[in-house]
Amino acid sequence: MNGFSLGLLSAAGVFCGTLGLLQLAQGADSSAELARFGKAYAVVRANYVEPPGDQQLVEGALSGMLGSLDPHSSYFDPRTFAAMQVKTEGQYGGVGLVIGLDESLVTVISPIEDSPASKAGIKAGDHILSIDGKLITGQKLDDVQDKLRGPAGTKVMLGIMRQGLHDPFDVTLKRQVIAVEAVTHKRQGDVGYIRLPAFNEHTDSGLRAAVAALKKEIGPRLKGYIIDLRDNGGGLLDQAVAVSDDFLGGGEIVSIRGRSKDETQRFDAQPGDIADGKPVIILVNGGSASASEIVAGALQDHKRARVEGSVTFGKGSVQTVVPLENGKAGALHLTTARYYTPSGRSIQTTGIVPDIAVSDNAAESNVLRALIGREADLPRHLAAEGPPIKSDIASVIRPDPKKTYPDFQLSYAVQILQGKAGMELRKPHPRP
Repeated sequence: MNGFSLGLLSAAGVFCGTLGLLQLAQGADSSAELARFGKAYAVVRANYVEPPGDQQLVEGALSGMLGSLDPHSSYFDPRTFAAMQVKTEGQYGGVGLVIGLDESLVTVISPIEDSPASKAGIKAGDHILSIDGKLITGQKLDDVQDKLRGPAGTKVMLGIMRQGLHDPFDVTLKRQVIAVEAVTHKRQGDVGYIRLPAFNEHTDSGLRAAVAALKKEIGPRLKGYIIDLRDNGGGLLDQAVAVSDDFLGGGEIVSIRGRSKDETQRFDAQPGDIADGKPVIILVNGGSASASEIVAGALQDHKRARVEGSVTFGKGSVQTVVPLENGKAGALHLTTARYYTPSGRSIQTTGIVPDIAVSDNAAESNVLRALIGREADLPRHLAAEGPPIKSDIASVIRPDPKKTYPDFQLSYAVQILQGKAGMELRKPHPRP
């Protein structure tokens, strides 16, 4: 993995270790500040009540340095960096268990469907007492996860205690490749629904497979597609570009602009539309961020899709992941640029305003709920660019309080595609 957390850019050769960084900083006339840091480091190391480790001090300094810049810049220690790689790669070798702590006991929250754990009958609420015959009571969850994971095909034995059974029992599982945050799809009558929970290395291929499966299942009566990006916090830039490109026949998808003009990058769509020109609706909410906003903004600007839901998170910045010592010393997660939609919009703090504002439940009566936990509320966030974007809150479509809807936003999107909402659909209009 190398580069953007939105999408990964190669960072090879950018940093050449601590010495190179110090020389770079000194070249910028910062030697006095570095000397001040060195003195403070020496005082802490020599006088703290208990001898601190050098690694602890350095990692704390790195975390403080990056954390003071903006809410998305941070230092990843080696374990966090490895966990992030699992998320962006979209799979790992393991047994397929979501676990938590119940007091001091490692407890199964849920087995992942079709995983070795679920096939072996492990249930939610089971307690894991041992792994390969060694007790794990009192260990950290990260340490337990490390023991459960391993190369596909290898075996691991779990000691399980289950409520209602007097004695614990052992279960031997063969690890397999476990997909995380995978693309899912289902038929909604004559409408295809596709859920993208994140943008990892398998998102675009998963989307293409879902579209192909829905075409085959629904056939020529297929009215259109709903792409659900609600609560999708983002991921890889190249996957956001690929997903946008899947529905566009040409034109710009997104541009990225750094500190200087020569750092600007532009990503364009190639001919072809996997949806064959069928209407598309993008579902978004306040949890749709970063890569999700790239897709929604691109398809909205090109009038290829209608965006439905509530205003998105508003994260318009790009982070570059810079591994230190190939990840052995962790990695820097550094904000390096802003991204812009095809029309030149920066959605930093403003978000993507939906074409069709639809409430997610009957209790939502004002805009405050949509603003909770958005980019604009984070400390030290990057300032917005351009005039503020306003949405007509009075026009929000709300569910009938006398009816129960499992998912009102989804059901309304289905009605639109089926022509039952009294709304004219946009026809594809890709720009050259």
